[in-house]
Amino acid sequence: MVLQAKDALEWVYKGEGAVNLVLAYCGKCPDFVGKVIRIRKVPRNGSEYNGDSALSTHECLLWGELEGIVSEPTREIIEQLYVKQVMCPLLGSKHVDAGIRVLVSREFLEAVENKVLCQRPSWRVDDAKVDPRCDSVLLITDHSIFPHVSRIIKEDFCVSVEIKPKCGFLPISQFIAPENAVKRSITRFEMYQALKLNQGKISHISKYDPLDLFSGSKDRVQNAMKSLLMTPQNNFRVFLNGSLIFGGLGGVADCTNCMVDQAFDYALKHVIRAEDGMRSKYFLELVAESIYKSGLVNRVLEVQKLDIIDIEGAIHSYYDIVSQPCMVCRQKCEKERYASLHSIPRDQSLKIVRDYLISATAKDLSMMISFKSRENGDLESSCSTVYLESTNQIFDYKASFIDLDMKPLKKMEYYYELDQQIMLPVSNCNIMLKLEII
Repeated sequence: MVLQAKDALEWVYKGEGAVNLVLAYCGKCPDFVGKVIRIRKVPRNGSEYNGDSALSTHECLLWGELEGIVSEPTREIIEQLYVKQVMCPLLGSKHVDAGIRVLVSREFLEAVENKVLCQRPSWRVDDAKVDPRCDSVLLITDHSIFPHVSRIIKEDFCVSVEIKPKCGFLPISQFIAPENAVKRSITRFEMYQALKLNQGKISHISKYDPLDLFSGSKDRVQNAMKSLLMTPQNNFRVFLNGSLIFGGLGGVADCTNCMVDQAFDYALKHVIRAEDGMRSKYFLELVAESIYKSGLVNRVLEVQKLDIIDIEGAIHSYYDIVSQPCMVCRQKCEKERYASLHSIPRDQSLKIVRDYLISATAKDLSMMISFKSRENGDLESSCSTVYLESTNQIFDYKASFIDLDMKPLKKMEYYYELDQQIMLPVSNCNIMLKLEII
């Protein structure tokens, strides 16, 4: 099967991230019902264009131990293998759908590009377009729909939440420069908020603290949920039967005002049995309870902690792998400080960078949890269940991880440069009260 231009009519805009456009199926073909496709984007300025879309020579060294990955002709197929062979074992195959490749024509990609143009956030449109060189797209499960819930059955309701947890630990690496010691006490997310505020990308600092979500404390997890509701940005979205009811479609929902909160509360009326004004509160309790009970974030945290020496250490191993003079040592004039990193065997350098990039995937993934209220008389389900004490309801729930993209090796330099940018606003005591106190 090859998707043609006419098939674009059956796919609707679902959202997008920095790398992929996501479309949901709205037709009747059984092969596609309950699925979404991820279509790769390319920057409009062409800075990321690379005629050879497969692995570079140095990436072949880095990932060569993965079966069959070096011989694959396209980056898309390679990234699917990465999800299967790396992320599935680490996060659990039960929670990851590696998907299948579906062939597409250039005409299909052009038709999709034109169809969704007016639905995409303007800044996303300015940044990137559908990559016309793709000959296939990734077909995966639509995790915003519960497995046994159809969009067609109106009396059956499923609510799903998408959370981008971000990095859930504070680094302790010995290679963190003394002037950047604040990293050990303030999360990267909070410091990045300060930079985004300076750059005008956000209008309010988020109160969300990733350490709350990863704390293992039910109260702190609930606090994280409340903070995400107040300032969702691109870290929190909610779907009802697959349709977005809270958060931004490919953009950033900055702050939640009273009207938005009331509309969200009303949209939950078929799922949460409570009086007006209380449903969103109880929904957050439901999400927090499922996160606490499932231990999902523990899996994510384990993978994130593969980053043992922070980007300030890993960048040195990167330069050794690509056989280039270390620009960091040259700029900082501190060769002795990092001599131990530059003297280790090549296979250790490869492991440091490989683990850092896997960790980067885990720091940037999204977690989706879908809920369906279990009625009296419902048959036993193979799904996990969670009890919402506030409304005396039992819910089946399903948890999944998405956005598990392989990070390009060349992005190591970008990660280092961004890290240094994030450090700059920390010294500005007018940015954020928490930073003032530190």
